[in-house]
Amino acid sequence: MVRYRLALSSEQESILLRHCAHARFVWNLAVEQHQHWHPGRKSAPSYLEQCRQLTAARADHPWLAEGSQMVQQQALRDFAQARMNFFNGTHGRPTWRKAGRNEGFRIVALKPGDVRRLNRHSGEVRVPKAGWIRFRWSRAVPAGVKSYRVTRDRAGRWHVSFAGMPDPVPAPGNGRAVGIDRGVVVAAALSTGELLHAPGATGNETARLIRLERKLARGRRGSSRRGKVKTAIAKLKARETDRRKDWVEKTSTDLARRFDVIRVEELNIRNMTRSAKGTVDAPGKNVRAKAGLNRGIQSSGWGLLVHRLEDKAPGRVERVNPAYTSQRCSACGRVDAKSRESQAVFACTACGYACNADVNAARNIAAGHAVTARGGDGNARPVNREPQLLTSR
Repeated sequence: MVRYRLALSSEQESILLRHCAHARFVWNLAVEQHQHWHPGRKSAPSYLEQCRQLTAARADHPWLAEGSQMVQQQALRDFAQARMNFFNGTHGRPTWRKAGRNEGFRIVALKPGDVRRLNRHSGEVRVPKAGWIRFRWSRAVPAGVKSYRVTRDRAGRWHVSFAGMPDPVPAPGNGRAVGIDRGVVVAAALSTGELLHAPGATGNETARLIRLERKLARGRRGSSRRGKVKTAIAKLKARETDRRKDWVEKTSTDLARRFDVIRVEELNIRNMTRSAKGTVDAPGKNVRAKAGLNRGIQSSGWGLLVHRLEDKAPGRVERVNPAYTSQRCSACGRVDAKSRESQAVFACTACGYACNADVNAARNIAAGHAVTARGGDGNARPVNREPQLLTSR
């Protein structure tokens, strides 16, 4: 998906908000129908049956008929796909959509003339009932797109995403491989010795966010002032998210251009960021410390970085078992937990080799070593301090 920022007039925004409300209404009706089913009761309606019910509902309710039929049908199509993903085990069960949180709709059967470029920085897309809407032409629209999705985030910004992926970054052909060790203090340490830090909120923004959250806690639910505070908080968090995404895009493009093979740790980030609060009968320990660690992992963009690397360098990203990569010496291959003196210092107890702990782990990842608890991988050998060259067999 390639996303662009929309520039709306007040009239166009009101039309898009109605589209979002209709799509959310149809989606929630579909959720209610399927939640009503239980064993022994007649099965919930299929997508085709729901489309027939939608046609009848549009005939009975003028306010629904005023909206776009395509928007409403695609909400049902999205729900059918979400149900299929749930039964395939790749996603969770579809749940209710809430106003202000899940705002968006999808348009299909896009014609070649429905997207056009106006000048160097602006383009237009045709939206049902709203006409031509401008968007910022920050990159070329993928050729042959057939659909797009319009979304509104919590900060009130509108975007259009076209269903298409840009061409991958070509491999440099220099035979170089790089290992990436992801962390909290250092977002990404490379086997070349580079330490990359994901940008976050500034000190002033953090202080302002704390003040706004305290003001939000004192506000009366449903009041207009509380709504303004929520919007201000959303804008601050959106600014931080935009910085992180921009860093990920630039970093992933740079790595895809410089190296033929990119090796990363095979991490289950979802399990790593689970809450430690436990249950009433078995409460967790160090809950606040674990919550801070979870926030640090999420703000470092671990998953997004690897996802974008796989998009830009398909077939060139390899996942390595992370076991003992932080305890193994990249020079002699000795595995010893005592060699990791601190979060940032690694000093081998066998050969005396010392370097940054994250860089040492990244060099083990670059070499692709899978070590065991007994120490070593049976084929320990020195690892070059420079980026490794791929040798043909």
